[in-house]
Parts: sequence; C-alpha cells; structure tokens
Amino acid sequence: MSASENGERVEIREHRIPTPGSKPYICAPGPDGRLWFCESGTARIGCLDTRSGAFAEFALPTPDSTPIGIIAGADGALWFTENTANKVGRITVDGRTTEFALPTPDSGPNGIGLGPDGNVWFSQTEAGQVARITPEGVVTEFAAGFTPGCRPLSPVSRDGALWFSEAAASQVARVSLDGVVVEFPIPSPDSQPRAMVVHPDGSIWFVETSTNALGRIDAAGGITEHPVPTPDASLRGVTVTPDGELWFTENAANRIGRMAPDGRMLGEYSIPTANSGARCIAAMPDGRLFFTQYDAGLIGEVVRHGPAGEKRA
Repeated sequence: MSASENGERVEIREHRIPTPGSKPYICAPGPDGRLWFCESGTARIGCLDTRSGAFAEFALPTPDSTPIGIIAGADGALWFTENTANKVGRITVDGRTTEFALPTPDSGPNGIGLGPDGNVWFSQTEAGQVARITPEGVVTEFAAGFTPGCRPLSPVSRDGALWFSEAAASQVARVSLDGVVVEFPIPSPDSQPRAMVVHPDGSIWFVETSTNALGRIDAAGGITEHPVPTPDASLRGVTVTPDGELWFTENAANRIGRMAPDGRMLGEYSIPTANSGARCIAAMPDGRLFFTQYDAGLIGEVVRHGPAGEKRA
C-alpha cells in the first residue's frame, strides 16, 4: 500500500477477466450496480459484480467489432460503440443485445455518453463528427462546425449540452442539442485531450495525454492546466469521487494518480501488474473506484484505507 498526503493509505487490487485477450477498454457503472466494460479484443461486453467479484461476459452478434465506449442509458440498458463494425449497440442487464448500423461509413464510433435529452450521444472519431441515438435506435449525425480532422472523443453532459474532447485539434467542443458547435482551444498546443468528467462544482476536467496534465474548463469556457509530476505518464482516463478529488490513469507510468480540485497532486500509486495498460477509470455510486487494464486483461480496484487502517468506500 502507498500513503497519501492526508495519511490515507491506498491499495490496488486486481480482478482477472475470464476470457483471455479481452483488452478491456471503457468501463461504466450499470443500472444494476455492476461495473460494465467493453472487451475490445474479443468483441464481448463484460460486467463485474463489485461485491462478490463474479464476472459475466456476453458475446456480441458481430465478430471483431471492437467495442470501445459504454454508458448506462436512460432506458435501463447499457449502450456501447462498436468501432470497426461502425455500429452502436444496446445490451440489457441480462445480456440481450441489439445493434444499430450508422449512416456514415467507417465513421469510427468511439466515446459515448448520456445526454440531458435522455438520448445517447457518441463521437464518430474518424469522420470528425458526433451523433445521437434515441432509445428506439434513430440516429442523427452532426458534422457542421467542427474543425476538420479534430477527432472528437469522450462526451459528457453539462449545462443542457454535450461536451467533447477533440484529440487532434487540442480543443474542447460544446455541442447543443440541435447540433450547434462552439470550440474552446486548450492553451497548450498538441495536448491530445481524451477522457472527460464533470466535477461537482460544475467544471469539466479532462486528461491531456501529450501535455502530461489534467485540464479544467469552467462554466465560462476558461481553461487551466495542471501538470502531473511523473514525466511522460500518458494520462488516459479520469473520474471524480464524491469528495471532489480527481483520480486518473497513467498508462505509460503504470500508476493511478490523484489530484485535488485546486490542482495539487495528492498521490500516485503503482499498479501491481507491470505494463498493464491502464485505460479508463470509473467511480461507482458508492465512491468505489475501478479501472481497466487493457494489456493485462484485468479490472483494477482502488481501495482506500483511512489513517487508522479502516477501509473506506
């Protein structure tokens, strides 16, 4: 275990996914209390019962479809992107799957999120556009207003709109529900923004993979950047806990990082399995933290112990 600035001790546990070569990518809490994740290497959707440690896996109808992003929808099901299949899928908590083909060929569906309108929104990274899909499977695509070749990624919802990172344009984009796009440049060029999360204070935090920092965009669109001390850590995923702290994955450094909302680093914690490929990190409703280990076929768990040794959520 590693100690934090406040004396809290952090332990990282690992749970092996049953199917070899799973390559878990994005993970998200499900409506059933389990952690759901995409197995991009085996074209499956998996889930972990975070209390018992039991896994369940569901093979997708389309082989080699490369599922990447996943989110709980407003309809009680999980929605996910199938990158190489150019589809969006829906899976119920008992494993029944439906797939929806996308109008634009080879659009590269990637990040996915729930919109304030109750629809699911997702990025079409290769096409440089975004789209929404209704619970009935009706797809509407929005291309106008984006910087060409911007490669939009992870969507989050704030102020009645969707916000996307633009990995190749070093920008954050706000997309209204009728598709009007406003882009906000990040101060550091070529910062490669990726995963995003909405903070309880209303700001949006995001990783800057090339700049080795976390970025923050406030309600007025002002962006500040907060560097991470480990060089070339290759930040990939970020989430926020109920106490407002930011937790993030350091892919190349093989660590989990922790930052206060004022930008102070609170700790970095080594992952037991070397070169595990830490990608997405997600907070469950009870505050427990889990992350995907793409190269190792594992789901990691961050266990927080108080200064006296008691286990926290």
